[in-house]
Amino acid sequence: MRLSEFFTKTRREAPRDETAKNAILLSRAGFIYKEMAGVYALLPLGLRVIRKIEGIIREEMECAGASEVLLTTLQSPALWERTGRWSDETVDNWFKTSLKDGSPLGLAHTHEEPLTALLAHYVSSYRDLPRLVFQFQTKFRNELRAKSGILRGREFVMKDCYSFARNEAEHAELYQRMKQAYTRIFERVGIGEHTYCTRASGGSFSRASEEFQTLTDAGEDIIYIDPATRTAINAEVIDEAVLAELKLSRERFIEKKAIEVGNIFPLGTKFSEPLELNFTDEHGEKRLVVMGSYGIGLGRLMGTVAEVLSDEHGLLWPRSIAPFDVHLVKIRNPKFEIRNTPQIINHVAAEADRLYDTLSEQGVSVLYDDREAVSAGEQFADADLIGLPFRLVVSEKTMAVGRYEVRERASGEVDFIEAEALVNRLMVP
Repeated sequence: MRLSEFFTKTRREAPRDETAKNAILLSRAGFIYKEMAGVYALLPLGLRVIRKIEGIIREEMECAGASEVLLTTLQSPALWERTGRWSDETVDNWFKTSLKDGSPLGLAHTHEEPLTALLAHYVSSYRDLPRLVFQFQTKFRNELRAKSGILRGREFVMKDCYSFARNEAEHAELYQRMKQAYTRIFERVGIGEHTYCTRASGGSFSRASEEFQTLTDAGEDIIYIDPATRTAINAEVIDEAVLAELKLSRERFIEKKAIEVGNIFPLGTKFSEPLELNFTDEHGEKRLVVMGSYGIGLGRLMGTVAEVLSDEHGLLWPRSIAPFDVHLVKIRNPKFEIRNTPQIINHVAAEADRLYDTLSEQGVSVLYDDREAVSAGEQFADADLIGLPFRLVVSEKTMAVGRYEVRERASGEVDFIEAEALVNRLMVP
C-alpha cells in the first residue's frame, strides 16, 4: 500500500481526553478513532491488526476442533428470563431497547444463553457430543465508567467459545484442549513470555476459573507469580488453602500488575438445566450437558500488545500481527542527478517503486512512504510511531553504495544489505 493513497494520518500530540498508553499510541499512530467514551472505530491500520489477531485465534480454535458460528446481537428477554439474567439487578450492564410495537430487546453482552438454546435443537443423543462452538461477535456492555482506552469498552468484538460435553471427564479434556490453544494464541501474538495462566475466582459461574494475565504496569488486576514455576494466582483468591493445594509457600510469590487478556471457566449445568439442554446417554437415560466458556476480547488483546510492546518512540508490532511487514521509506532529493556513477541505473523514486513491486510480488507486505513534501525526519518519526517490524530506506546514499538500509524496529539494529539478499532478509521466517 502506498502511503499517499492509504487512509491514515499520524498525530504528533496525544488526544487531550486520553490517559491510557494504548489509546494514546494507537490514536496517534492512526489505528483507532474515538467516537465516544468506551467506543472506538478501527481505522485501516487497526483493522488489519484485528484481522490478523482474528486469523490466529480462528486457526487455533479450528485446530482444537471448534466450529464457527455467528449468533445474533438482538436478544429476546424471554430466553434470558429463564436463567434469571434479564433483570438489571442481576446483570447491571445491559443495553436495552425495544421494537416499534414496544416489545423489549437487549443487545447481547455475552452469548451463553443463545448458544445453549440453539444447541438444544441439535443435541439429543450422546452421539451428538462433545462439541466446541465459537464465534467472533460484537458485544455491548453498558459500563458505568469506560476506562483504560480500548482495554475496557462499551462496544467490542469478542471471540467466545463454548464447550458441550457428556460428563465432567469429557469436559475436563475439552477444557485442557482450550487452555493449550489459548497458550499458543498469546505466544503467537507476541506476549507469551509476559502472560500467565492465573488461578482466579469463578464468580457466579463456578468455584474457580483461570485467567490469562499479561504483566504490565497499566494492569487493572493484581496477581502473584512464582517465576520459577510460572504459577500465578489472582489476588482475590490467594489464601493458605490455595497455597497448600499448590504445595507452594507465600514467600515464593511476587506481586505484579496485569491485564486480563482471556479467561476460561467451567459452567457445569448452570445454563443447560434452565434451558433444557439434555441428551440421552447410551443406556437411554436423560442427562444434562456439561458446559464450559472461553473468551478473548480482540480489541483488548490489541491494546495489551500496544501497552507491553512499545517504547518512547511508538509501537513495536510482532510480525505475526503487524499491519504490514515493512515500512519502505523513499528519501528523495529532487535536485539529485546521477553523474559518473554507472552502477546506479535508476533514480531514487524509480528504485523505491521497483523494490515495492518486487517485495510485494514475493509476499512481503509493504507500507510504502512515497510522499513527496515530507522531510526525512517526519518519515522516520512516522515509521517509529506506526511500529512495523522493518524499516527499509532507499536514498541517494544507499544507491551510491549499492546496498539498502534495513532497520529492525524492535532491536534498533541497522544492516546494509545487497539487493540479492534483501528479499530473503525480509521474508517471513
